[in-house]
Amino acid sequence: MIPRSLPHSLPPLYAANGIIPVPPIFYFGLAILCSVIFVLTIPSVFHGVTMEASPFRDILDEVAQENPGIVLLGEDLDIDIDEPSVSIRWSIVACGGNFVLSGSSGIHGSSLCGLPNIPLNIYVDGDLDPTGTYNPELIPYNISGERRNIQNLVQFDSDHVLDVHTARLYPFDTYFLSSTLRATTGPQNTSISISKLATINLTSSFVAETEDIASYGSNAAGVDTPSCDIDMRIRRPIEAQIITLLLFASSWFMTHICMGSVVLARRTKDIQTILKLLIVSFATVICLPQLRNSMPDAPGLDGK
Repeated sequence: MIPRSLPHSLPPLYAANGIIPVPPIFYFGLAILCSVIFVLTIPSVFHGVTMEASPFRDILDEVAQENPGIVLLGEDLDIDIDEPSVSIRWSIVACGGNFVLSGSSGIHGSSLCGLPNIPLNIYVDGDLDPTGTYNPELIPYNISGERRNIQNLVQFDSDHVLDVHTARLYPFDTYFLSSTLRATTGPQNTSISISKLATINLTSSFVAETEDIASYGSNAAGVDTPSCDIDMRIRRPIEAQIITLLLFASSWFMTHICMGSVVLARRTKDIQTILKLLIVSFATVICLPQLRNSMPDAPGLDGK
């Protein structure tokens, strides 16, 4: 006797031409599994990012061994193309035993570098007033006797105007910046040389390639004062350019679809077909601005 099946049981699967069809529940479970894997992949990508070594450690170690002295590190770049300008946050660092403040070594993972042991005034682009100041007597100690690195006491910001005569159309626009910095110390503002200028190379939207150049200037008395110049070339990352070009191609592809829908609509008198083509054209018009806004750090729809 064949037992009666439960009223809510799934119907049995029958083979068709020797092939048993896959039940719909399998595709549903596969979709859930893919979604879970995707969600778990996202945090895995960022796992350990904060453990990456400082990009300045090798630079600082090299300066400490070959040219000890004062180092200025551009730890943050704020590039504003609308102005166009760039703001650099500089950190004042010293490398070499004769320049490092006792108890402050270990900055950016370099045991040979720390905070300067002399007061400093930093002048940017010929300013008469110092853009940044540093006083080692203001650096506090922690409970173990080590110096604390207080950002507001060892960092300063400088604003610069970008040279745009070499700029091209987005996303292949490039910009250039040249700046000069000099340092003084003591009550007489005695000039002191800067051993190194360096900045981060990658921001969220741009790649900055920097080069520092030793230079000097002459004061009113005809005395040469040491300074250090920096040349910065700013461009879009290759990844951003590729994404922009793909979105640009997709926009034109959808535009051609919309134009084709108009041509097909003119050649038919079927109301249902015309309605479908109208929906396609309307959806295309809605999607085009969204694709435009998806381009990384793109100018506004007004071109600015």
